[in-house]
Amino acid sequence: MKTTEGRVQFRDFETWFQICEPDAGSDTSKAPLVLLHGGPGVPHNYLRSMVDFTDFGRTIIFYDQIGCGNSTHLPDVEPEFWQPTLFADELDNLLGNLGIADRYHLLGQSWGGMLAQEHAVRQPSGLRSLVLSNTAAAFPHFIEAAQALIAKLPDDVQNQLRIHEESQTYSHPDYLAACDVFYRRHVLRLKEWPPEVERSFALLDEDPTVYHVMNGPSEFHVIGTAKEWSCVERLPLIQVPTLVLCGRHDEAAPEIQAPLLEGISNSKLVIFEESSHLSFWEERGLYMETVEDFLSQHD
Repeated sequence: MKTTEGRVQFRDFETWFQICEPDAGSDTSKAPLVLLHGGPGVPHNYLRSMVDFTDFGRTIIFYDQIGCGNSTHLPDVEPEFWQPTLFADELDNLLGNLGIADRYHLLGQSWGGMLAQEHAVRQPSGLRSLVLSNTAAAFPHFIEAAQALIAKLPDDVQNQLRIHEESQTYSHPDYLAACDVFYRRHVLRLKEWPPEVERSFALLDEDPTVYHVMNGPSEFHVIGTAKEWSCVERLPLIQVPTLVLCGRHDEAAPEIQAPLLEGISNSKLVIFEESSHLSFWEERGLYMETVEDFLSQHD
């Protein structure tokens, strides 16, 4: 695999990217796949299993959204700075600078799937297809699903979550331990978490600015500025073929995928039965084959 790293200027900031091409060079018959990470503010590292797409002869592009990872960090800006439209503009800028705006696929995971919707409703002419992975059409749907899953946790875990959320003691070891119970059921159900996933969480701990402002202190206690975000009314604007993916045990639960399917006319759903939020690690081979089969139909 050939890799090329760089940075593009976005306003007064820089967006880091990495292009991964198959060993024999990129297959020009296949449009490149751009990967949008979640969070907001969780760097791309946890998506690294998706280098597998190069095995199919497809070029992929990772990037870190500003505020995290290898891109410009802005810990001191006003909370109002962090808006979904900011990241949609950043994505447009990246596509233009890389010279692929006339032909590409987009895969957005979790928050990245919400950002992908923000991009697709603009009806960019070069977008060939859309993959919405482990996401939702609205943050309130995501919150509702997470709370339903919390209600199924052991009573002592629920009590610790409630106590520390009410007192806002989010760094307390008991709160973090309770969060970990949820994460290992509904984020990643592997006994050993891959180093790439651990790296994203470590980088998030180093600078949680974007995550805390827009999301909140945890995956399920969403109290940030994006908590009311919704694309439901705008979904009919998305005209490209769309693949919706989730895990059976996903915090972005199967039942909250219905608005995406109802709102996007040319869409279909695949549920990974042995997965939670990171299906591309839990059922890695099946995930890659499912996505590549879809992409290859729309190059």
